[in-house]
Amino acid sequence: MTGGKATPKKDEALKVSCGQNVKTGQILLRGINTYKPGINVRGMGTMYALCPGKVYFTRKKTPHGKTRTFINIEPSKEKATA
Repeated sequence: MTGGKATPKKDEALKVSCGQNVKTGQILLRGINTYKPGINVRGMGTMYALCPGKVYFTRKKTPHGKTRTFINIEPSKEKATA
C-alpha cells in the first residue's frame, strides 16, 4: 500500500437506493460527504436508519445557493400501532 498504510480503504459507497425498505440500524451509506442526514437518519461518516421504513431522497437549497441532497426514511405503517 502507498502512503504507509497497511490496509486498503473500506468500501465507501451508497448502500441503499430510493424506494428500498430498510431495518432499524441498517447502514445507508459510508464515507460519502455529498449526502446529509435527513428525517429518521443519523450519523456523519456512516449514516444509519433510526426506524424501519422506505428510503427517499430530497434536495434543498441553502441560503448560499448550494443544493444539498438529504437521505430520509419514511417510517413503515406497522410501527405506528405501538
